[in-house]
Amino acid sequence: MASLEVKSGALVSLQDLRPSSPFFKQGTSLRIIGKLHEYSFETGLATVIDGNDILKVNTEHLRDLSFQVGSVYQFIGELLIQHDNEGVLQARVGRNVDGIDLNLYHQSLLLLRQFQANHLNNSAN
Repeated sequence: MASLEVKSGALVSLQDLRPSSPFFKQGTSLRIIGKLHEYSFETGLATVIDGNDILKVNTEHLRDLSFQVGSVYQFIGELLIQHDNEGVLQARVGRNVDGIDLNLYHQSLLLLRQFQANHLNNSAN
């Protein structure tokens, strides 16, 4: 019996999801955080923002998660690239993370990337 491997979501900011980014690839598994800007119950599409960056999130597979505009959410899912080169995250996991300090979150993300880069450089030597 063939098993499907579910990949962990790469921790990225919405700023990282530009067409020139290595994370901006069809099917890439991602973990993002953003403030809910809009939500459509009919389509299951949410729009999250972080600063000036915006991402649409398809939430049709999420259950028992209520959406409130202005709240902060974390989503894990796969990036789907649309015909107009717009990315939409197909969420498989979502949770409300109100109360998170987004500035501290971004600082920790930068420190994590610095650590990973140093670790890769050290293991290559």
